Amino acid sequence: MSVSLNPKKNQSSTPSAQYDVVVMGAGPYGLSLSAHLLGHGLKIATFGKVNYFWRNHMPDGMLLRSFWWASSLSDPQKKYAIARYYEAQGKTPVDPMPRETFLDYVNWFQKHAVPNVDETYISNIERVDDHYRVTLEDGRVVTSKVVAMAPGLHYYIYCPEEYAHMPRHLVSHQSEHATLEQFKGQRVAVIGGGQGSLETAALLNEQGAKVSVFVRRTVRWLNLHNSIYPMWARYLRAPKAGMGYGWSNLFQEKYPYSLHGVSRARRDNIVDNTHGPAGSHWLKPRIIGQVDLRENTSITKIEEVDGKVKLTLANGKEEIYDHVILGTGYRPDVKALPMLDENIKDALQTHRGSPVLNSHFETSVPGLYFVGFSSARSFGPFYRFVVGADAAARRASGAIAKQVVRSR
Repeated sequence: MSVSLNPKKNQSSTPSAQYDVVVMGAGPYGLSLSAHLLGHGLKIATFGKVNYFWRNHMPDGMLLRSFWWASSLSDPQKKYAIARYYEAQGKTPVDPMPRETFLDYVNWFQKHAVPNVDETYISNIERVDDHYRVTLEDGRVVTSKVVAMAPGLHYYIYCPEEYAHMPRHLVSHQSEHATLEQFKGQRVAVIGGGQGSLETAALLNEQGAKVSVFVRRTVRWLNLHNSIYPMWARYLRAPKAGMGYGWSNLFQEKYPYSLHGVSRARRDNIVDNTHGPAGSHWLKPRIIGQVDLRENTSITKIEEVDGKVKLTLANGKEEIYDHVILGTGYRPDVKALPMLDENIKDALQTHRGSPVLNSHFETSVPGLYFVGFSSARSFGPFYRFVVGADAAARRASGAIAKQVVRSR
């Protein structure tokens, strides 16, 4: 999505428009932040393809792990919350929510709350004096006092080094497949024990592929409440929250900015050790007895042999597959974002690939903000989920509005 530009040409280009804020990204976080910025009366421009990651990097037939009500985007008056969408469409909410329903909801939200999204990608963002100069892929140049970044997960796809030497037609990341029907009749190995890996395996199996799932540990299933307890006791033991059942989840939902104030080491521990790889309870019957599940199994070598993939397991056994799909997740690396100018990257303080943010989601570069997945290292795992969009949008938009007013 990046374009190589001539710096001299950029410097001589006349800006076509001036804004208070440019928002990069039109997924759940970018749209929610845009809606709140508009609510503050700011002149904004939102660039990016609406819900691109969910439309192009999640497979047909996918079901959302989050509760339906935790998949809501945010606007200041909550006029376009997901409950309002269901009412307007005459639909009854269901869990788990189909991907197609979520896509339709986000489109509905965008048309009503942020109607003027420009689906042109940003190719370059540079800081010039006290403002930002933003160049679009079509050559237009705009300026703004603030830039708010909400990059999609496709910028952060993580593929372990041991698989990097393999050709893409044999080894791919799960996010590269919006459909899986092309694997019908093939032997496919899925690597990983998280929700994405397990659901990909289930969908592959249901579309006629012969699937093996390799997990280094035992799969952790997110079970429903233990039915031996009465309902009141179940909710006392593990209350229901947007990220799932549990007091920790509920605490983060009720106090969404609290983890920003704890030590970095403690916050890292929380981010690294909560909401790790796991599968929803409703996936279990689609996996157990349906696919070849190899728990506590490591792969020591992968190579191409006669146009196929040979896996060598830790026990020395060798197996041949037509394709390998990696469910290895996502890791932020903001300094690899192609649209950020090198001067911004040099000034940007990071920690483990993520931007270091103040309590209002602002980076070390004045007027540059990050929300969404990129902010989890500063604010906690709550912001890896759509449910965190409301808290991020409210806090960041308020700070941005004050900053813009001061600069006038």
